[in-house]
Amino acid sequence: MGGVAARRAPGLAALAVAGSAAALWAWPGLGPAGGAAGAGYALVLWLTLGAALRRAGGTFGPADVVTLVRAVLVGGVAALVADALAGGLAAEPGGARWVLVALAASALALDALDGRVARCTRTESPLGARFDMEVDSVLLLLLSADAAAGPTGPWVLAIGAMRYVFAGAGRALPWLRAPLPHSTARKAVAAVQGVVLVVLAAGVLPPPAGAAAAGAALALLCWSFGRDVVWLWRRRTVRPEGPTG
Repeated sequence: MGGVAARRAPGLAALAVAGSAAALWAWPGLGPAGGAAGAGYALVLWLTLGAALRRAGGTFGPADVVTLVRAVLVGGVAALVADALAGGLAAEPGGARWVLVALAASALALDALDGRVARCTRTESPLGARFDMEVDSVLLLLLSADAAAGPTGPWVLAIGAMRYVFAGAGRALPWLRAPLPHSTARKAVAAVQGVVLVVLAAGVLPPPAGAAAAGAALALLCWSFGRDVVWLWRRRTVRPEGPTG
């Protein structure tokens, strides 16, 4: 997108999220909690993306468009998870639950595309990387909250909360904010979290198997974050240069 289109991107994203929430309300019967969550997500997306674009000089590349589509899909997930937590139709097996699963699975599938588009078009940017990371983090938090309300138990919320705990710790310990090197293993572990949480949302596993899968995913995530913390600790004299994920 050019400068003008980039400035319009947050507003277009907010409209798309609000429109998808309205469509969900009209078809599966989204309740007030879902509608409020969709509207709140749209507002936050509009404000935060707009501010980030202003700081980055209004640049918005082809890969960012893909991530923007993912962000809109996650807005639908936010609305449906809120509806499920409030005891609405998305909490029960059926159409609304499968819409949630389809939106989350689509957002996960597109995660493999935006990075490839950025590399192919040579439009990688710190804004694009941060945008992608935040969309991933919100999706995992939403799906883990959905799973925590089910038979797996509240402990599964740790999967979605861990990145935010890490970021919060970085405010007290500046060495945690130093940039991390690229890691295929880190990306693979993150992908495992999404797949496991989508499977839990679909309800296709019996509770013991679902708990075992979630436990294995959480163990992998703890290993991944632990490895990064050790790496950063050993290099803690290096001055932090930006956000990490």
